[in-house]
Amino acid sequence: MGKPTGFMEFARENPPKESVKKRIKHFNEFENLPSSRRLTTQAARCMDCGVPFCNSGCPVNNLIPEFNEYVYRGQWRAAYGALQATNNFPEITGRICPAPCESSCCAGLVEDPVSIRMLEKAIIEKAFAEGWVKANDPAPASDIKIAVVGSGPAGLAAAQQLNLAGHRVTVFEKNEVIGGLMTLGIPDFKLEKTIVDRRVKLLEEEGIRFKVNALVGKNPTTRKLLRDFDYVCLTGGSEKPRDLPIPGRELKGTHFALDFLFQQNRRNGDREIKGAEITAKDKRVVVIGGGDTGSDCVGTSIRQGAKSVTQIEILPAPPRKRKEGNPWPEWPNIMRTSSSQEEGCKRDFAVLSKEFVGKKKLEAIKCVRVKWSKPDENGRREMTEVPDSEFELKADLVLLSMGFLHPVQEGLLKDLGVELDARGNVATTNYQTSIKNIYAAGDMATGQSLVVRAINSGREMATALDTAIKGYSHLS
Repeated sequence: MGKPTGFMEFARENPPKESVKKRIKHFNEFENLPSSRRLTTQAARCMDCGVPFCNSGCPVNNLIPEFNEYVYRGQWRAAYGALQATNNFPEITGRICPAPCESSCCAGLVEDPVSIRMLEKAIIEKAFAEGWVKANDPAPASDIKIAVVGSGPAGLAAAQQLNLAGHRVTVFEKNEVIGGLMTLGIPDFKLEKTIVDRRVKLLEEEGIRFKVNALVGKNPTTRKLLRDFDYVCLTGGSEKPRDLPIPGRELKGTHFALDFLFQQNRRNGDREIKGAEITAKDKRVVVIGGGDTGSDCVGTSIRQGAKSVTQIEILPAPPRKRKEGNPWPEWPNIMRTSSSQEEGCKRDFAVLSKEFVGKKKLEAIKCVRVKWSKPDENGRREMTEVPDSEFELKADLVLLSMGFLHPVQEGLLKDLGVELDARGNVATTNYQTSIKNIYAAGDMATGQSLVVRAINSGREMATALDTAIKGYSHLS
């Protein structure tokens, strides 16, 4: 905790941002940190709540009251010790986590919640600046060789934990750079890639081996992977995008969101762009899908110089406040406006896309408005079209951002023969797949989720595997 009465004495402060007018002219991060004195004041808002629901609200169970107390007392190195005890990559979560911990903050019941994400970022950045973040000394090598397939947050967290346990870890990444979606999917204005590179360098110093341009199943082959390693950890993403198979889908100008975002991130990193160029410059852009990836498409399109950006969502607009069936400390299903949407985006809800219109290339989308019934006893709602509500949206570029179905099953997963669950993800029991020496974690096993959940999943899988190998584990 901080100061017992701090939440009543001090107002919440959010991270200061560069103005919209300035930040849309570049792709760098634009969210800053206030001074140490002001951060101390924010940490003082952590109340003596008795039961810190923020701990359970955080998927990695960060020791939030503890590091707030240390910041309040100016003990920054101790705050870093508390933070890194549960989270391998706080510099990542401190930037891109939606902070479910804040939604569970007890201070949020009576006032605004504590600025936990901002304090997390401040602690880790001070730790890097002061030289406190160093490569861990791994335990004596166990001679057990483990392949981690996928270098996203789940894969990197698992690799670091398994390396700490003394095993020999090699991470395989199909793309040309380590980091998975953190590097190629999330825009630089939310997460600059030097932040990921800084951490990967430390992991290399710890003894973890990385292999890029390694599409496991082809290079190396599945047979070679199983021959060369004692255990395999599957930590790839849920990369099969949900398509929109309506008339006109074949028209030039309709693309999946990640194809668009990957290109811009490669462009920012002076890397080779694969496939025909996708750009929003001077175009009327429509983003279909209202989640984080859709929001990333909005911010990227604006920075590329789009003529206009519209984001449509099939679901109705969320309420401004929690509904009765969505009590604290659950994640609040309420209307939010992302930093990208603040930059100049028209939003429309309860809209169903019916047809892409154009001759050889996209010109418009035929849409209709829909309404949703009240939830039935199982929580399901029915959608019906509103009569005579058809309309057209002019569009030169459509970006499909409607989520992901499951991991790509062709190739490695079929070669391995692991069982899949009803949703098409890799089926696991305590992170072990249907094949004894193959484990899975992250989006590949659970479906599309948050980066902080992926980190926790990778950590837990590492503990389960280490226990299976040795009969016990000191990992936590």
